[in-house]
Amino acid sequence: MRAALEAEAQITLRLVGRREGRALNLAWRGKDYATNVLTFAYGGQPVQADIVLCLPVIRAEARSQGKRLRDHLAHLVIHGVLHAQGYDHERVREAHRMETLETRLLARFRIADPYALGHTRGLPTS
Repeated sequence: MRAALEAEAQITLRLVGRREGRALNLAWRGKDYATNVLTFAYGGQPVQADIVLCLPVIRAEARSQGKRLRDHLAHLVIHGVLHAQGYDHERVREAHRMETLETRLLARFRIADPYALGHTRGLPTS
């Protein structure tokens, strides 16, 4: 998480099960399924955010994508931290910028580019 921070931050990481992940995704995004990561950024300085990781979804994704769980989890933590700092992937240019930064940060930990493995770009749904 620290590697992705560009400024002081107060961030809470929370691991949840499918039921809570689904309830949060429905309440905050109107989507009735458990998603891998949700970021609740509150703005201000220092950066303040809650990052919710749905471990059963992340485990299933890692398995189906042939990734190590810890690598996929590291990717999603970085993804959430970048969202907390204002990065987004709604537009192609923004997505490219965010994915490039994620890839660089992951490389520091010898984690392969998650987007070069033939998986859908923009996979995280936070």
